[in-house]
Amino acid sequence: MNANDQQNGQNISKPTKRMRWATQKVTRSKSAARKRQSILERFQKGHTSEKKRASGGTDSTGDSVPNGVLAGEADDQEEGDDASGERTIYFNRPLPPEAKDDEDHPKQKYARNKIRTAKYTPLSFVPKNLWFQFHNVANVYFLLLIVIGFFSIFGNPNPGLSAVPLIVIIFITAVKDAIEDWRRTVLDNELNNAPVHRLVDWNNVNTSEDDISLWRRIKKATSRGIVGTYQSWNQWRKSKKNGGGGKTYAQRALDEGRPSVDTRRSMYSIHDGEEADDAEEGIQMTPVPSPLPADKARAAEQDPLARQMLGTDDSAARNTNGTMQTAPPSKFYGSVLDPYKQAPGKARFKKDYWKSVQVGDFVRLYNDDEIPADIVVLSTSDPDGACYVETKNLDGETNLKVRQALQSGRKIKHARDCERADFTLESEPPHANLYSYSGVVRWTQRDNKFPESPGKEMAEPVSINNLLLRGCSMRNTEWILGVVVFTGPETKIMLNAGITATKRSRISKELNWNVIYNFIILLLMCIISGIVQGVTWSQGNNSLDYFEFGSIGGKPSVDGFITFWSAIILFQNLVPISLYISLEIIKTAQAFFIYSDHFMYYAPIDYPCTPKSWNISDDVGQIEYIFSDKTGTLTQNVMEFKKCSVNGIPYGEAYTEAQAGMQKRQGIDTVVEGEKARKQIAEDRVKMLEDLRGIHNNPYLHDNELTFVAPDFVQDLKGESGEEQQKANEHFMLALALCHTVITERTPGDPPKIEFQAQSPDEAALVATARDCGYTVLGRTTDGIIINCQGEEREYKVLNTLEFNSSRKRMSAIIRMPDGRIVLFCKGADSIIYSRLEKGQQVELRKETADHLEMFAREGLRTLCIAQRELSEDEYQAWSRDHDVAAAAVQDRDDKLEEVSDVIERHLTLLGGTAIEDRLQDGVPDTISLLGDAGIKLWVLTGDKVETAINIGFSCNLLGNDMDLIVFKIEDDSVASAEAELDKHLATFGSTGSDEELKEARKNHEPPAPTHAIIIDGDSLKLVLDESIRQKFLLLCRQCKSVLCCRVSPSQKAAVVAMVKNGLDVMTLSVGDGANDVAMIQEANVGVGIAGEEGRQAVMSSDYAIGQFRFLQRLILVHGRWSYRRLGETIANFFYKNIVWTFALFWYQIYANFDCVYPVDYTYILLFNLAFTSLPIIFMGILDQDVSDKVSLAVPQLYRRGIERKEWTQTKFWIYMLDGLYQSVICFFTVYLLFSVATFESYTGLNVNDVYRMGVYIANATIVVINAYVLMNTYRWDWLMVLLTLFSILLIWFWTGVYTAFRSAAYFYQAAPQVYGQLSFWVLSLVTVAISLLPRFFCKAIQKVFLPYDVDIVREQVRLGKFKYLDDVPADAVPVHKMSPSPSSEIDSGLKKSNGNQDFTQDDDRRPIYPPSVAPTATTHNNRSQNGSDGTEYTGHGRYSLEQRPTRPISGHLDPPSRPLSMERSRPSFDRMRSSMDALRPSFEASRDLTSASQLARVESSHSEVGPQKRRIGPSNLRS
Repeated sequence: MNANDQQNGQNISKPTKRMRWATQKVTRSKSAARKRQSILERFQKGHTSEKKRASGGTDSTGDSVPNGVLAGEADDQEEGDDASGERTIYFNRPLPPEAKDDEDHPKQKYARNKIRTAKYTPLSFVPKNLWFQFHNVANVYFLLLIVIGFFSIFGNPNPGLSAVPLIVIIFITAVKDAIEDWRRTVLDNELNNAPVHRLVDWNNVNTSEDDISLWRRIKKATSRGIVGTYQSWNQWRKSKKNGGGGKTYAQRALDEGRPSVDTRRSMYSIHDGEEADDAEEGIQMTPVPSPLPADKARAAEQDPLARQMLGTDDSAARNTNGTMQTAPPSKFYGSVLDPYKQAPGKARFKKDYWKSVQVGDFVRLYNDDEIPADIVVLSTSDPDGACYVETKNLDGETNLKVRQALQSGRKIKHARDCERADFTLESEPPHANLYSYSGVVRWTQRDNKFPESPGKEMAEPVSINNLLLRGCSMRNTEWILGVVVFTGPETKIMLNAGITATKRSRISKELNWNVIYNFIILLLMCIISGIVQGVTWSQGNNSLDYFEFGSIGGKPSVDGFITFWSAIILFQNLVPISLYISLEIIKTAQAFFIYSDHFMYYAPIDYPCTPKSWNISDDVGQIEYIFSDKTGTLTQNVMEFKKCSVNGIPYGEAYTEAQAGMQKRQGIDTVVEGEKARKQIAEDRVKMLEDLRGIHNNPYLHDNELTFVAPDFVQDLKGESGEEQQKANEHFMLALALCHTVITERTPGDPPKIEFQAQSPDEAALVATARDCGYTVLGRTTDGIIINCQGEEREYKVLNTLEFNSSRKRMSAIIRMPDGRIVLFCKGADSIIYSRLEKGQQVELRKETADHLEMFAREGLRTLCIAQRELSEDEYQAWSRDHDVAAAAVQDRDDKLEEVSDVIERHLTLLGGTAIEDRLQDGVPDTISLLGDAGIKLWVLTGDKVETAINIGFSCNLLGNDMDLIVFKIEDDSVASAEAELDKHLATFGSTGSDEELKEARKNHEPPAPTHAIIIDGDSLKLVLDESIRQKFLLLCRQCKSVLCCRVSPSQKAAVVAMVKNGLDVMTLSVGDGANDVAMIQEANVGVGIAGEEGRQAVMSSDYAIGQFRFLQRLILVHGRWSYRRLGETIANFFYKNIVWTFALFWYQIYANFDCVYPVDYTYILLFNLAFTSLPIIFMGILDQDVSDKVSLAVPQLYRRGIERKEWTQTKFWIYMLDGLYQSVICFFTVYLLFSVATFESYTGLNVNDVYRMGVYIANATIVVINAYVLMNTYRWDWLMVLLTLFSILLIWFWTGVYTAFRSAAYFYQAAPQVYGQLSFWVLSLVTVAISLLPRFFCKAIQKVFLPYDVDIVREQVRLGKFKYLDDVPADAVPVHKMSPSPSSEIDSGLKKSNGNQDFTQDDDRRPIYPPSVAPTATTHNNRSQNGSDGTEYTGHGRYSLEQRPTRPISGHLDPPSRPLSMERSRPSFDRMRSSMDALRPSFEASRDLTSASQLARVESSHSEVGPQKRRIGPSNLRS
């Protein structure tokens, strides 16, 4: 390397983990000054070495709008974009009169940056919580009863005691809600009080700090009062605990760690209302040179703006030899910085709260900072104005995105520059689209030669590429400076998040209707009581005329009215408030058990399954549709390079889940085969590492990071297969090292470590593999890239980078090689690259590479093709001029750039292909399969591109090889076209999308046949969600086994969830890990957040938080099913027991003229729900199990009763009500019949036929019947359940004996020994229990013997020992049990129904295989013949096996290989996959969308014109 190269090597842009001196508080010492000056000089040197790119100064990313234009041009661009609500933000210029109100405050009010996901505030908690709680009809009803009871005329003996149950339930529920909301409040406060550097001591004219509403002042005062009270109480408690004196300073010093200077500084500067340390805030905040006069000459050499302002622009540049050469004049962009503006110079950046940020503020962010609001970037630490953001909080992706600073703002770097910036920002209104933003910056450009002249108006468009969104994080960028445009609820992330919904379970909603039914029954009972009592008083000559001293009301009508309300108090238990108390206890216990389940504990992040909403656990047992994000939810978002094909030779060893699935269809034992393959791969890895280090001792190669295992590749790299293949492999790896946009991160050490940050994890995997093979990207210079090629450092100049996007499906880099050649390297989807290859060239190589790519794709790997083209100097210069014109366009810039790029990306030469594995989370395929067996449908809603989603679909068993993929891509953005497409596909299923079909779909909960799947992108989804055709789309999706929605926004995710939830009336669950999933999590009935490494926004808004996707199977199939079945049975038994008790009291009124006299002692009424019957029914709801957790997972079909909502139905409700009515008749009238014919005397000579002693007969028998009935309905009779039942039964006898032993019992005194001493009591109790329970016993016996449910069959098999093998299996690795149920089983009938009319008994080897698509653009459908064959054989596509491949002449000057190209070499993975494919029948496609080898082989170069044969470029040894 020459001296210049070495000097450039020292200036490599390596965004390593540097310490920012500017944010450290240092003393004003000489050493600190020297250090600061050294950094400034090094940074200045970087500026000096900066050169304009050969493409005319345009950025390599090509994404931003870098052009300063005249105001008229910008007006043309913005024309038609006006909308209500757009804002104009003013910077260092006064507001115009029309923007002010009468008090001189800004008219336009902007939202605060403070956000709240919590539902309550200290002021609103009590009224708001009471409002929500009194949505329960029962609470309103009992509040009414309490009010009535305070009037003594209605006969309530203790109205205060009657209010206790309602107060308890309101209080317990309020405490639970407060705890849930407090957690959200804590997280909100952490976010709102996060630090940010904000410009202070300057005038932001867009907001007024004095304009604070009275309500906000009250809230702030209340919050301060509550916090102050709590702190004072806490201090008093601590001082009291320490004996009042507290500890001395020395004692505290021994207990507390000594905070560092930075810690104390942070604590002080963040404190609310306190000024930060002036000394700290006064230091220079960024390592950038100050624009001092002595530096102007140096700055002029770098910046055309500075040259123009100083008058020194000579439009010349020096080349590397020091000679002068004429360069094209640079584009003048202008600057919003007015150097002649007078400024106070007091502005400074101060560390402040997020919640203090306002629209129009200047903010400075540093590396790893989270972005507090939506910010337009003015300048960055990068000379080209680039910055990198990580959007994992937004979309779950860890790959970096590039954003660009405005060209006109790049001179603003300090607080004093912010004061001299004079411009306005016209912005569109806030909207939820994450991928779109439109604005324009306007300023007056002053002429340095004539500073007094008015200047000219200039403008620069602002796009989404200049906007940093709240929730993202800065990465690999030392600092950025920007202005705030949207805050708080108006930011894009919050617009997509929605509000925190108040969710109530389905059973709770239906329970209100059951309460209403009971209330109607209660009204009838009370009306009857009032009428009969009134009529009785009006008749006269009755016995009551002789025993009563007049009525309370004085006349019959008033007596009837009073009796009506007295009856409501007497029969109040018919509407059971104790049910709500019990349900709260049960749901809290269920939440605790879910939290305590160690099988859902994720150790790497120390996170258990955390219920955040405790009241919807029963909904988890009724889920029919699951909506899942992909990145970070199904996958780890970790890409690993596994295989490649170079010059027609396949390399790489891997054993993927998709390959295991293919072998399963062949009947191969995948456990044995997988172990064998992994052992072989481990051996190959060791050999490959030895060979790599034999070629070059690569210090950047780390053994544990090697993913590409291919010892044969290294052997060919050493030349064992000839020089041709050696050169091909070298050039292939060089292409991977050059064609990318990654940035390097070097970690010093021994050995050193280089990591890559890329916009796509695929790209990082490619570059990492090149590094492992000896082609290491060390970093970038101003316009080049440094590669270490097998120990030799080389610099390659990057002329242009043509970025990847979803429409291009490719990216290219134009490189000037060290020998002066210009080469374009291109990588992209195989169908895209094949269509751009040189026409008529490399025919055989194209076939072989297509063969390999198809095999890679069938293994579930993501495939790419690598190609190149050599350009002449004239050809490139002509194209570069066209590219500069397109890059400078204001209108349709993206379209023009794409058109220019398309011109040069033709006539390519194929180098090979790559295969990358996007690793799924552990257990994802098994979990999806298990949930599918349970009848749950899984939809994937992702922001990723279509190809990625399809590949993941195949890998995780969501898509099958025998499915027809319906790919929706509506090109003309017309609703009519979308409707026509829907009608076409609906006709395939014999459907029209009518209302009758929708009604039928709501009733049918069977999963569709696994024959079709839908893939749709965001643009098409927007059309089909139109209200006019939404129903058709919903019914079409209902017919498909899987649905993948790609490139969708957060609001679209929520819209899809709402469409299914409301359209089909089903229970839905959404699961995601990023902030972009919050909207769908809140929209679904149950929201689950993945608390992984991708941020916690989803967790904050979820109902349940888990560590991994695989925990869903246990949460849903075990805890969800248990909770739903328990609650369904508990509620039914609760209504039953209250019917029995209340009607037993009602029947007595027949013989008492309905005067509402209590037939039992009042303590029995108070303790009935509180003690005598509460424990068995509560513990039934907490602990009952029909089958164990292992059996629940082994037989997932048991979950289908929840999907069909059979555990709690209105039919079941009325059956239990009628059963209770029957038993109340038995419990009362057996006693009545006993006493109607005789009286019984006790041993004292007193009879026991008075009302209270007769009530002992009734109450005791009724309590025994109820508790025995609950035990009969309990599946699990363990010692605890039996003990609680016996305890409840014995408790009434114990209470009667103790209570009646005291004279305070009055008329009830000595009732226990008198009644319990009668033989008639014990005989009658036994007879009553037997007669009451006998019908229920017979019905259960008949049902279980002749009409068994699924669970009855499974329980019988458990008793027979068929599930004994599960005892030795871990609960988190339960295999699915293969059942052979009887024909009466619901499982069997359900499986038959799920297959519809399709016959899937076809042999697996005869089923068609469809590889994953890599470029779907239209609808795909299988035109199968009767036997499913396309008349072709897999091996008949004109390919050769390795042994049969003929030798071909090698073109070029290189010698032919010394031996055949590794014919005898063992390739286990390749051979294994080939044998699997040959064993199965061939694949075919009906369109070009699903790419296979046979299809690719027929792809003509439609983008390359027919002409004279071009000279093949690159290494001439590439085979043709």
